[in-house]
Amino acid sequence: MRACMGVALVAMVQYDSGHVIKVNESIVNITVGRNLTEGATSDEFETNGFFNALLLTPPYVQFHWTKKVQDTVMSGFFWGYMILQIPGGQLAYRFGARYLLFGALMINCVISLMFPVASYYGGWILALICRICQGLSQACMLPSFHSVLSKWSPLEERGRMSAIVFGGQALGTVLGLPVTGFLAATPLGWPGIFRFYGVLSGTIAVFIWFFLADSPAQHKWISVAERRYIEEALEHKKDKKLPSVPWKSILTSGGMIAIVVAHIGNTWGQVILYSEVPAYMDKVMGVNIKANGLLTALPFMMMFFANFFFSWLTDMLIVKKYLNVVQSRKLFNTIGCVPAAIGFTLLAFAPKNIYVIESILIVTCCFKVAASFGFLVNHIDISPNFAGVMMSISNFSANLVGSFAPIITGLILTDVTDEHLWRKVFFIAAGFYFFTNVVYIMFGSGKLADWNDPMQYESVALNEKILIEVENINNKNNVQDVEVNERDFSEVKENGRSNDVQTD
Repeated sequence: MRACMGVALVAMVQYDSGHVIKVNESIVNITVGRNLTEGATSDEFETNGFFNALLLTPPYVQFHWTKKVQDTVMSGFFWGYMILQIPGGQLAYRFGARYLLFGALMINCVISLMFPVASYYGGWILALICRICQGLSQACMLPSFHSVLSKWSPLEERGRMSAIVFGGQALGTVLGLPVTGFLAATPLGWPGIFRFYGVLSGTIAVFIWFFLADSPAQHKWISVAERRYIEEALEHKKDKKLPSVPWKSILTSGGMIAIVVAHIGNTWGQVILYSEVPAYMDKVMGVNIKANGLLTALPFMMMFFANFFFSWLTDMLIVKKYLNVVQSRKLFNTIGCVPAAIGFTLLAFAPKNIYVIESILIVTCCFKVAASFGFLVNHIDISPNFAGVMMSISNFSANLVGSFAPIITGLILTDVTDEHLWRKVFFIAAGFYFFTNVVYIMFGSGKLADWNDPMQYESVALNEKILIEVENINNKNNVQDVEVNERDFSEVKENGRSNDVQTD
């Protein structure tokens, strides 16, 4: 739903300068300069019929939205997504993931079903509002995933479990992009894209409600042996009272700052891959809508399979103690970021050949996924208790910066068919990958933070304080004993001298 908007916009927007627009083999008259923020006109009601206009049935209107307007609509999701990131992390920490994920998916279901009519009557402004609302509702998702993983994944299995969870993003892109292109080319048209994803979102929400549990203790069908194994591996505590979030410690942690920086670089590149590459394929490479979805999806399909290879590799290296946690995280983050930077640089200079472009994208995405086992799971290493909150902070920061990627791209691409302007877009993405990885290598950490368990941390600090005070008292007593002994010795010595004098 998030990644397929780029392909959907290719189908929604008409770039021709004429007054007659061809849509699904039908001809619809529409004024080119019309302000699409206004409602549908009476002429359009007469042309399409009231119920056709209300339900948005064929013939489907396409919009004259500039590249800047399209990129603004694309950015809308990230604006909403960013705003509720930190509150979403807090909610996941306090109430668990099940209710949040169910609510988020149901909200997305309703908005997605409404999106075609909203775009038709409200133009790009109402479309932008819908995307912002979808972003708001999805803000809790990544923190919720981390909250679940922190309660279900032992260190020895964390890479593979994370691969399954986060691999869903790649798989969704793999399936979604070609399906989006296919739906746009069928009689369902571009409205069918949003209706399909609306129904799918509602279906997954029902699945989440019946099958997801926030922890092994809350799962209905888990075996006793499996539950005991997970809880012992994670040093499960039965205390029901949640400690307060140590905000200052989290925000000033060097490891956390490194995660935030790495997350920013990866999100910028990801936004370009999801949102802008379909437009590049369409306007520069001249790929039709069906092939566009397939070609854009192919790199993500390869990324999905590479995801499981890297998950196995990272777990193996840690379990066999070839690398410790921090070494593994830095290595895989580098494997993900450096080839991605090289890939975007090659795109900038690649010949206008679809086979070359597609090969570069495939290799880039295959290596890019390795970063999922670098910074993306590092929150759980540092603080399992506050992994969801930490993810909300890093994801907020990443999407705050990432929301400007489509806007800056729109400002750069004054002519979307100019491949030289696209070079600048690719250079910026390459720079983000490279320099943020350098920061992560320098400051990244995999050590469990002292503030992961504030109650235990305070207890340890109190014990240390008591020990210091006891030691000071003992030292003071020792000094006093020495002084007493010295005084007694002096008295004995004086008495001895007196006795000697009397004897003489």
